[in-house]
Amino acid sequence: MKRGFVKSGFAVLCWGLALVFIAGCGKATSENSNSSPSTNIKRGVKPEPDAEVAVIEMENPTYGKIVIELYPNIAPKMVERFKQLIKEGFYNGTAFHRISPQLGIIQGGDPLSKDDNPYNDGGGDSPYPDVPGEFSDIPYERGTVGAARQGANPDFDLTEEQARNTGNCQFYITLKRVPGFDENYTVFGRVIEGINNADVIAGAPVEPPNARRREASQPSEKIVVKSITLQPRKQ
Repeated sequence: MKRGFVKSGFAVLCWGLALVFIAGCGKATSENSNSSPSTNIKRGVKPEPDAEVAVIEMENPTYGKIVIELYPNIAPKMVERFKQLIKEGFYNGTAFHRISPQLGIIQGGDPLSKDDNPYNDGGGDSPYPDVPGEFSDIPYERGTVGAARQGANPDFDLTEEQARNTGNCQFYITLKRVPGFDENYTVFGRVIEGINNADVIAGAPVEPPNARRREASQPSEKIVVKSITLQPRKQ
């Protein structure tokens, strides 16, 4: 069941002061996330790459391309959803709507980022149900790809346990070690080519903070994804 504030909320990775959650911000991650429960975490499992990789081509050739290997043995449901949406062309024309070198992420995958209203970016989902959390002890390092989700929000009667099962379509790439994400957000892949292009995206100009966006991480010009396609993984 969807919560109404997800569709109309702010960014999936919350635009927060000191990187903390803001009530009503929709799906969210924060470097200062609450500690994860000790149960239901896959430990000691080596990632096994899928036979296909996801190739992100940007509309602006300056940003190059990013190639992601996927880990179905770590997060089978999220990988299945990601591949399904790629095959449907869901991500084509979306944008990286949040870039934060300070936190160390670029985030995209929101269908609402296709329109001309930057204030709804981060609040969108696919037409499919949320994906349950698939947590592991794989650390969030440079190049890790994770699934964005909601954060606990008492204003909407959303507990941390419930929030951990609200991944859907949005994803982010970490550009540096972010220990606060560990075991709190589903890892489902890793960048194997083009991480420097992700750095270029993260360095694009951003809008200054305002009443709606308290973090300076909204790109001044839309950073559009031309396409995401599945291609055979090179052996």
